Amino acid sequence: MSTATSTAVAQIEQLIGERLQPVHLRVRDDSHAHVGHHGAGGKGHFHVTVVSTRFENLKTLQRHRLVNEVLAPLFETCIHALSLDTLTPREFEK
Repeated sequence: MSTATSTAVAQIEQLIGERLQPVHLRVRDDSHAHVGHHGAGGKGHFHVTVVSTRFENLKTLQRHRLVNEVLAPLFETCIHALSLDTLTPREFEK
């Protein structure tokens, strides 16, 4: 993992941690699988799993929009693509 992507992972973890208070958070840098991706502009590809009570009573699209809103500043600087798993604690237990 490069310094740029490790910094991006830390920023993703910090923003989600502050805003969504997850009970579980995993950020995986998948940028290595997309080397040379036209249009990425040096930004990374990430897979994020977030488990939070904030997702209770929200549909999947609403959960993804919430995470995208939290991470909006990073789309300008370090995120090119984002894959999400958004779960409530009860869904995560299963």
